[in-house]
Amino acid sequence: MNTRLLHWLFAISVALFISGIGFIVVGARAAQQAAPVETPAAPPIEPVATVKQLMDGIVQPSALVVFDSVGTIVDATGIHEKQPTTDAEWAAVAASAAAIVEAANLLNTGNRAVDRGEWVKMSRAMADAALQVLKATNEKSAEGVLAAGEPLNASCDACHQQYQRE
Repeated sequence: MNTRLLHWLFAISVALFISGIGFIVVGARAAQQAAPVETPAAPPIEPVATVKQLMDGIVQPSALVVFDSVGTIVDATGIHEKQPTTDAEWAAVAASAAAIVEAANLLNTGNRAVDRGEWVKMSRAMADAALQVLKATNEKSAEGVLAAGEPLNASCDACHQQYQRE
């Protein structure tokens, strides 16, 4: 082999070696930047309210807003349909529906759940019905709110029949 060819092969080898090291460094930096950043764990939730306080403070007032938002009123002057008409009225019903969904979550937080069977199932039914109300408010559908009100009321009645202590 001649010397010129040997020098040329050596130069190519060095160039490939340096390129390889460069690719390794760039790849390591990219992997380091792409690695998910660990977020600190959320502090444990310490329930404060009792089930009765959740019912009296969140569920009952919110359910009344939902139930009273749509309906038919018959009086001496005739038949009147009641439904939200302004964005603010629809937003109030939506906020109440969202509060019921969140209350259903709270009913299963900490030691509030009486059991992990029917209690969870019934609170999930309440949340599902309230989610349907929320969907109907987003569509500004009085019929949807009315239709979702029935399963919401049924979920409340079923739970109270089994668990209400007063």
